[in-house]
This record gives sequence, structure tokens and C-alpha cells, in this order.
Amino acid sequence: MNTRDRMLLLVSLLWILDAAVAGERLRLATTTSTDNSGLLAVVNPVFTGKTGILVDVIAVGTGKALRLGQNCDVDVVLVHAPAAEKAYVEAGHGINRLAVMHNDFVILGPANDPAGVRQARNAADALRRIARARAGFVSRGDDSGTHKKEMRLWKDAAIEPEGKWYNAVGQGMGAALQFADNKQAYVLSDRGTWLAMRAKLDLAVVFEGDPALHNPYHVMAVSPARCPNVDYDAAMRYAAFLTGPVGQKLIGGFKVDGQPLFRPDVLP
Repeated sequence: MNTRDRMLLLVSLLWILDAAVAGERLRLATTTSTDNSGLLAVVNPVFTGKTGILVDVIAVGTGKALRLGQNCDVDVVLVHAPAAEKAYVEAGHGINRLAVMHNDFVILGPANDPAGVRQARNAADALRRIARARAGFVSRGDDSGTHKKEMRLWKDAAIEPEGKWYNAVGQGMGAALQFADNKQAYVLSDRGTWLAMRAKLDLAVVFEGDPALHNPYHVMAVSPARCPNVDYDAAMRYAAFLTGPVGQKLIGGFKVDGQPLFRPDVLP
């Protein structure tokens, strides 16, 4: 049995054991994208109904979510920045990292696309066009998974973004989208939040489809060896739920206007 199979067996056994205490609370640190999209409002009540465990959601950027885990302030983390996640696990702060779902990032902007982003060859070229035109761009600027992806793309484009055209707002995804809409500026967004909010925004998808825009989400329990105060059993039950048949079906079935916001990674 390989490591992943042993891990899945462990979470399955924890799920089967019905040891939830009435009123037990699980502290979840996650990204604003999972919260803003409305996914957790669908998934978490079902988990609570099956286990009796209430989920307290702390929706922040990925960087802050990982720091909350590192500081033993939460029990489980659900984020979307693979390099940062791997470093977090390797440092011993998190354990049993499991793939949950994915979507992708898109570049949004004014419908008239003044920087000509629709003609870009790839995501890095899209950002070069925005910088060359000095068109307005809104960055989350909050060390989130989206911000980390944006910084990677700027590096790929060999550009250090700065100047009046570049607005780092230090806000979550929903707030960044609203700011970009007000300014009619370009912005990088996860597709889930964009689909959930697009009816309220006057922005359009101007670039998509580059493999560099892939956006995977993983769940990790906070290490009980580092943080004896965490509820490890509840954390693993939540991980088992998200990666099990019920959770994966809920994720795959979560749609806006017939379009899925996330695609499950464990079950087809």
C-alpha cells in the first residue's frame, strides 16, 4: 500500500467512526475564493448534518491561512498555493495534504480591452501588454494564492509592476473584483469567484486557458505534534468528507448559471 492509499484509508476510517461530540466546533482557515464563491455555504452544512461538527470559517488569503495553522489558531487549512503548501508541510506545520478540487484563473478587464489582452499568446504576454499600455491593473496584494500566482506571472513576464496604473489593494477576491469594476481595470481572478459575482460586475474575461493559470486546492490538517490543542480528529473527518463521495459530489454539482465553479479532484 503506497503513502496516498494509506492516507485515504486513514481518513476513511476516521469518517466512518461516529465519534463527533454534539456542539463540537472545527476551525477552518481557507481562502476568500472558497467563501466568496458560496461553495462553503453549501458544503459545510451537509458536513455538520452528518457529523454534528460545526465549522467556523476564517476566510483570508492563503498566506494568512497558513500562518494561522502555523500559529495553532485553527484545526484545518484549505488553500490554493501548491509551493507554499509544500513548504508548510515540509516545515512540519501541516500533515496529510490531500487534493480536493481545482478550477483556473482568468484575467478580467473592460469589455473594450484597451491593452489588447485578447491577442496575448500566453498569460505572461497578457500582463506585458497591460504593463506596456499602462492600463489599470488591480492586485489583491495580500499574500493570497491568487496574489502568489499573479507575482509568478509577472516574474514570467520579466516585469516588476509599479506605478500609478498598478493598484495593490490588500483585499480579498470579492473586494478586488469590485475595485477593478469601479476602476474599469484589469484583474486576475479565480474562475469560481468570477462566476459567482459576474452578474454584478461590468467586466469581461479577456484571457483564459493557459496551463499556467491552473488553480488546485488542497486540504491539510494542522499537525497535532506541533499544536497539541488542535482537534485533529475533526480536521481529518472534514478532509475525509471533502475528498469522499458526498463532498466531491457537492463540489462537482455546485454551479452558477449551469457552469461548475470547481471541479472535484478525487471522483469524476
